[in-house]
Amino acid sequence: MWCKYNLEHSSDYLNGRRVQQPHDESDTNIPKKSHYFSASRYYCVETICAPCGAVIAWTKFVKSELTTNILKFLEDVFPDEELRPDYICIDKACKLLRTAVANGSWVDWFKSSCFVVDGYHYTNHHSDDYLCRKWCNPAPQDGSAPNLVYIAQDRNACEQLNSWLGEFESIMKCMTPSNFNWFIHSMIFYHTQQVIKRQNSQNFSIINEDFEHDDGLL
Repeated sequence: MWCKYNLEHSSDYLNGRRVQQPHDESDTNIPKKSHYFSASRYYCVETICAPCGAVIAWTKFVKSELTTNILKFLEDVFPDEELRPDYICIDKACKLLRTAVANGSWVDWFKSSCFVVDGYHYTNHHSDDYLCRKWCNPAPQDGSAPNLVYIAQDRNACEQLNSWLGEFESIMKCMTPSNFNWFIHSMIFYHTQQVIKRQNSQNFSIINEDFEHDDGLL
């Protein structure tokens, strides 16, 4: 009991830091509370980002980042098959694929999208996991799919966003739910506007370079 008290009242625990488990291992063991003398907290904020870094959608997961919750989030954001992305990069894509096959939703997703592990987390997955290596490989060597590690503009867009939002963790953990929602939405909106502005600036520079090159030929 004393060891548990020290763990739950350590600086790392109170600051919201926790040891991350491997992304391809089970996360069904949700710790149960023995008392309710502290305020309940959401487990995490889940985001969907485009490769450029723009945030498409976000939500909160209450107890854990279960694959069923992730699939439900994806289905809510992309209800139409025609609007779904060709590739969905996520750290636990192999677990997501197993869940989709188990509950039958893979029949719909197979027509439009592929679940792949992003290159940053792929190296930490089990090397003997055939399903992960065969169907969720971001850089297959057999030519069955494009090398997403090479062509992606920013394959770690979500990780960079999480790192940026993590700087405000000490503020957000003291907020009421309504203030938290407003703050997260405002920061994500600001972040997305900056990403779009940067993309437009880069595209404008490319157009100017092409124009100067064509003008020089004339």
